[in-house]
Amino acid sequence: MTGETDAPPTRHVVVMGVSGAGKTTVARGIAARTGLTFAEADEFHSPAHVAQMRAGVPLDDAARLPWLRDLAGWMAARAADGVSTVLACSALKRSYRDVLRQGPPSVEFVHLDGSAEVIRERMARRAGHYMSASMLESQLATLEQPHPDESVLVLDVSLTPDELVSAALDRLGLSSGVVANG
Repeated sequence: MTGETDAPPTRHVVVMGVSGAGKTTVARGIAARTGLTFAEADEFHSPAHVAQMRAGVPLDDAARLPWLRDLAGWMAARAADGVSTVLACSALKRSYRDVLRQGPPSVEFVHLDGSAEVIRERMARRAGHYMSASMLESQLATLEQPHPDESVLVLDVSLTPDELVSAALDRLGLSSGVVANG
């Protein structure tokens, strides 16, 4: 028998958290060790939204909704092609995560969580990102901790990037090179 049921299921992982938590680094690490196709959610923002955030003005939910739908659509399109993905995306509110869950058949979340001090220190060391350290407080205020029914893997940002990647792979049951992308 041939068809969709013969194809191995795709995996879709969203590495989430506030700006500066290490989402991109960890998501890239997961992609490198598994073969999942990586995407940076920030690259899906419109130039106007990037300019707004660069000016220190956070986006409201109405501005975020089309962006979240685009991300869900990107994952769904990859799933339809038999391609597994890992996405670095803040996904700060449950409603945002719910929109992302509407994309592929299933989405797994890895929440990089930790103290504001650790995250603030990391943000101060990075260069070239439009999200300034001053917006951290806004993100922390917006963050809705995942509810138990969401089955979100929470990892402590005080771990090294390699430790975070290894913990995510282990706890998600992903191993190096097992995910085949079409």
